[in-house]
Amino acid sequence: MRFHLALTLQALWTGVCQAAMQHYPAAWGHYDVCKSQVYSEEGLTWDYMACQPEAADMTQYLKVTLDPPNITCGDPPETYCALENPYMCNNECDATTDELAHPPELMFDTEGRNPTTFWQSTSWKKYPKALLVNITLSWNKTIELTDDIVLTFESGRPEQMVLEKSLDYGRSWQPYQFYATDCLDAFTMEPKTVQDLTQHTLLDIICTEDYSRGYVWKNDKTVRFEIKDRFALFAGPRLHNMASLYGQLDTTKNLRDFFTITDLRVRLLRPATGATMVDENNLSRYFYAISDIKVQGRCKCNLHANSCVYDKEKLSCECEHNTTGPDCGRCKKSYQGRAWSAGSYLPIPKGTANTSRVCDNELLRCQNGGVCVNNVRCSCPSDYSGLLCENPRCESELGGCRGPDSGQAPLTPASLPGLLLLLLLLGSALLREASCWPALL
Repeated sequence: MRFHLALTLQALWTGVCQAAMQHYPAAWGHYDVCKSQVYSEEGLTWDYMACQPEAADMTQYLKVTLDPPNITCGDPPETYCALENPYMCNNECDATTDELAHPPELMFDTEGRNPTTFWQSTSWKKYPKALLVNITLSWNKTIELTDDIVLTFESGRPEQMVLEKSLDYGRSWQPYQFYATDCLDAFTMEPKTVQDLTQHTLLDIICTEDYSRGYVWKNDKTVRFEIKDRFALFAGPRLHNMASLYGQLDTTKNLRDFFTITDLRVRLLRPATGATMVDENNLSRYFYAISDIKVQGRCKCNLHANSCVYDKEKLSCECEHNTTGPDCGRCKKSYQGRAWSAGSYLPIPKGTANTSRVCDNELLRCQNGGVCVNNVRCSCPSDYSGLLCENPRCESELGGCRGPDSGQAPLTPASLPGLLLLLLLLGSALLREASCWPALL
């Protein structure tokens, strides 16, 4: 009795501690635990729930590619002038000198350094030919965005730019948002802001003029793609009603895919000029320079993992719930008897793990007197082992294998065809269930 009371008090204390450490309102949960031990009639057992990794700075794990490859300044060395003052020409770029080089890695280094570090392109020396640059960020992993994408420019924000996403590792691309000083002129699109969107138009691709001003607004350096403002259309202005957002993500694949990426591409189409006309006598004023790119997100693990590891330059989910794969997107080898399914955010706050079942009391019964425990294991008699207690234990001192008188015929090779036939007949029913089952064939 004292042991049971101690376990109960321990469970209550654990629950209180977890609630105290919760980063988000307890009403909708944090989904940071895949399973926990609970006390039941069978003793301590596992309670499975939907889970996902913590959000993190995903720029730590990306590979950056520039197109054209020779677009970075410094080879040959070049001197640049300030956009707001064509006579202030003291910005030198030289790829052979560390202090004067501006490689693409400086878009992702530690902020707060003085002087500010940044990547810089060559100048617009081939005007009127367009100065075009593609910056591709690749993770080789499916990522779910959790916060705004933010780019910080050090040379004036571009007058024309497109942010694109890929869901298939860069094989195809879709626009996320267009940016221009004049959306009608640049992209034949009416200018809009994220505040113009509604729940019904959230997936619309818009062109905004909010982030394309020139040097007159010198302190306005950032260009954003507003993730949280889009979340707020379902979760409310301060994201207090995340249950509503998670419900929508659970039931609307297009919405879920909208915030999911494998790659991002920044297409720079026209640098800041600060005027209606380009000064052809001083083209060294026009270039791109980016000091920081922020991408906040988490590994997509289909709600079957709460951690993601970076090993050998590759991200991979540490899968639970008898799932496997980089995104926990399939059943483990021994659990393929039933169709795989992603976890679910619902019901709030713990969601549904859709954990694979090993046994039940209807279709996959434990054999030879075994008892099914929470659908995840068979508690076998001492003389039997195996997933369903189907294997007699051999006792050498008795000269062979035997089992207890369980009242149920042992599962012998002769009886296997009948069991396999039963499983085949019930196969369609099994596949309608959303979890991974052990494959007995």
